[in-house]
Amino acid sequence: MTLPPLAITMGDPAGIGGELTLAAWRARRSSGPAFFVLDCPRRLAALARRLNIDAPIREATPETAAAIFPDALPVLPITLEGESIPGRPNPAHAPAAIAAIEQATRLCQAGTASAVVTNPVYKRNFYEVGFAYPGQTEFLGALSAPEAQPIMLLASPQLRVVPLTTHVPLLEAVRRVSKDGIVALGKALAPALAQDFGFSPARIAIAGLNPHAGEEGKMGREEEDIIRPAVAELIAAGIKAIGPFSPDSMFHADARASYDAALCMYHDQALIPLKTLDFQSGVNVTLGLPVVRTSPDHGTAFDIAGSGKADATSFLAAIDLAAAIARRRQA
Repeated sequence: MTLPPLAITMGDPAGIGGELTLAAWRARRSSGPAFFVLDCPRRLAALARRLNIDAPIREATPETAAAIFPDALPVLPITLEGESIPGRPNPAHAPAAIAAIEQATRLCQAGTASAVVTNPVYKRNFYEVGFAYPGQTEFLGALSAPEAQPIMLLASPQLRVVPLTTHVPLLEAVRRVSKDGIVALGKALAPALAQDFGFSPARIAIAGLNPHAGEEGKMGREEEDIIRPAVAELIAAGIKAIGPFSPDSMFHADARASYDAALCMYHDQALIPLKTLDFQSGVNVTLGLPVVRTSPDHGTAFDIAGSGKADATSFLAAIDLAAAIARRRQA
């Protein structure tokens, strides 16, 4: 079966999302996935002129995008109020960025798009217009499967990591480490890794919280009282969970060969090793939803927006991974 085109969202119009999209179309391959972008055609055309990028812009629908893609960047128009200035975020543009996410999700649900690839957004502007979600992940979850538990997985060719807690202060993250939380995440993660990455059964390494994984309670009781019992419960449920491991020694090459994904206790414990190993190629993947969604593992980069300096490596990896997961689900 032919894969429907991917839907790419605009992200924050003042950020580097438009440059990444233009660069991705310029890097298109005859064997690669076709995509269309939900954006303002006028904005993208002006950006292409500013950066001297040869990228014809053509309005499209999901149904016509694949035919247009070889010769022009297909754009499903989104109305953008006023002028967009690179590096200068404008709260008036937040409704358009939110609408692009919502419309892309609906198109995936309808089967006219195969996956959503989201460009980086500026959440402060979202909150100023009443956005009620911590981020895009939770918004896509509410749109596509309100009862589901979206899982944020960060992936690179060398490592896949899932943080138990995400965008909360470190003290709060430590308070949220619980046996029930680890078990629930592990039970959701295992089938998601099988469905979207083909790891069946998936091998999940569980990180400790304290230095040296607590040294049997000498440097903290969380491993003995919370994490080790959670690992035992996951094993009893038929999941290939191992650990808890000392966080300072579970990410070298030999250790990584023993598992398919690492379940970490907090945001930086997961993202520091991934970004150190491969800062350019990391991809944010949302697992556990009926809609396939990926995004580059970086922000809006307002400081370089409009300069032509944006590195599209992570964005290209996000496109390729979205297509690979969509094909696996289709099969």
